[in-house]
Amino acid sequence: QPGGKTCHILEAEPQLAGVVAVDLEAKRLVRVRENLERLGLSAELIAADGRDTATWWDGKPFQRILLDAPCSATGVIRRHPDIKLTRQPDDISALASLQGELLDAMWQTLEVGGILLYATCSTLPTENTEVIEAFLARTPGARELDIAGQFGIKQPHGRQLLAQEGGHDGFYYAKLIKIAAARG
Repeated sequence: QPGGKTCHILEAEPQLAGVVAVDLEAKRLVRVRENLERLGLSAELIAADGRDTATWWDGKPFQRILLDAPCSATGVIRRHPDIKLTRQPDDISALASLQGELLDAMWQTLEVGGILLYATCSTLPTENTEVIEAFLARTPGARELDIAGQFGIKQPHGRQLLAQEGGHDGFYYAKLIKIAAARG
């Protein structure tokens, strides 16, 4: 459901001053807008490449960011079994590179003291713990935060939920805090 996480955030946190949703695909944002309107919610929707912050960001730092990164979707194979046939090994390394680039770009838009939640619907360490590990290694102002709750399996970085038959999809998430601005 396009915009499901955006709608959920707005419903769960009605006091938010505003929500900005950035997606590369304008067609997808049309469906997000429809879902927002159906629920009586509003958000600023921007069709842009999240990595190219100069084209969409007004320079005002965000307090919170949910980076729902494009991924291999291995966590939703039970609902979309064709993924097993269409994914190639090279796709995974390309996606991991893209995820790292998006993480770097989004980090620049986050205020010091701000929180970024990195999420994928993947169950592959290459797209999850390894992306976070590499990011933390190259980003001195970033620290991982523990995630309250018992959802999923604790990983070296973040938590992993595995898909369950008749239950939820598989996904991964890691919570990061910006403790210092980048030096440069």
